[in-house]
Amino acid sequence: MTGETGAGDAVLVTLPDREDAEELAEQLLDQGYQPCLVHRDMLAGEDDAEDVDWVIEVRTGPHGGPAVFDEPHLAALAEDYGGFAVVES
Repeated sequence: MTGETGAGDAVLVTLPDREDAEELAEQLLDQGYQPCLVHRDMLAGEDDAEDVDWVIEVRTGPHGGPAVFDEPHLAALAEDYGGFAVVES
């Protein structure tokens, strides 16, 4: 640990559909969240590429602080798309 509390924290918004993930990432960017990187996340043990989830990595909120402070808001948005959000540190 670096001693900087929250320095590497991110909220990972996980959705089952790529198009939904890209759409939500655009919405989050418009709201001021950054960086909103979308990437695939194949769960350990998954053999079928069709079973991958799409993850939006969000580190900074529109207020300029860590996105972890907005995790409840991001989780609610994720639920609208059938997904979820977790804090990764």
